[in-house]
Amino acid sequence: MRVITGSARGRKLETLSGDDVRPTTDKVKEAVFSAIQFDIEGRSFLDLFAGSGQMGIEALSRGAESATFVDKSRKSVDIVRKNLNNVGFYEKAKVFHADSIAFIDSTTDLYDIVYLDPPFGSGLLQNALPKIAEKMKKTGVIIAENEENEVILQKYGEFVLDRQKHYGKIKVSMYRHKDFVL
Repeated sequence: MRVITGSARGRKLETLSGDDVRPTTDKVKEAVFSAIQFDIEGRSFLDLFAGSGQMGIEALSRGAESATFVDKSRKSVDIVRKNLNNVGFYEKAKVFHADSIAFIDSTTDLYDIVYLDPPFGSGLLQNALPKIAEKMKKTGVIIAENEENEVILQKYGEFVLDRQKHYGKIKVSMYRHKDFVL
């Protein structure tokens, strides 16, 4: 797994191994960042259910001002910290070893871009989406990665489904504030 483009282009990232680990594929990562390429520069990025942190690190490499990484797995948080050090982005990052839902409930920060990729079929995405819609800046983008057959709504708070793409058994959904959907 590598950073695709930007200031850390080509830098290798470490990931966890095992059957319960499902890193976002390069194809999905490239599609996501192509869709939000004009939304990244100087913005804040929240990598919720961060895993290895590859999505937040990609955002930093492409010019995001800051990235927050949240994961409840100690091993994941350790890998995120290691990856941030290896690419030189640690000073632009905040890393939290926390339950993602509890983090959303407790944070007072507002985010520009949020990427949610919880364990598939866990119900965490359905729980997190309405909560995260309340923690967004009006010009923000919510991106959710989930199984193709997993049901998510067309609207969460003031954020409505803007686009949805399928990549094999994976579905990526992007939500924008209702005032910014074309």
